[in-house]
Amino acid sequence: MSTEKINLDIHKILTLLPHRYPILLVDRVLELEPHKSIKALKNVSINEPYFQGHFPTRPVMPGVLILEALAQTAALLTFSEEPSDPSNTLYLFVGIDNARFKRVVEPGDQLMLHCTFERHMRGIWKFKARAEVDGVVAAEADLMCAVRHTDKDA
Repeated sequence: MSTEKINLDIHKILTLLPHRYPILLVDRVLELEPHKSIKALKNVSINEPYFQGHFPTRPVMPGVLILEALAQTAALLTFSEEPSDPSNTLYLFVGIDNARFKRVVEPGDQLMLHCTFERHMRGIWKFKARAEVDGVVAAEADLMCAVRHTDKDA
């Protein structure tokens, strides 16, 4: 098993994840150690569509989207272990435990997304996930995800 750390740019991310604007929430993978961990980046811009209504006078990134960014990061780690074709693969969020929000995320922040692989059992992948801004935890959770292959000819 290799301990080489890999990084991925947006072009590679687009080949691995089915998400597209406005729901693609990972801009770059800074470190990826297959079967172990991943560190990714989301640049939070004032141009994000959710800031129009959350909140107009004080824009704050919704916590559920921070969790989604962490789930997408976990998907990239999963796909480093189980390569897939995004056109016939669904990566499903199946559980969130111990979610905590500890810092507001605002436009201009760089969200660092950390996921550590915990275990894979009966088709469910489990991760410890943490989002930070400037080294301060913004959110953390235990995530459970499942990979389902679809038959696109059906």
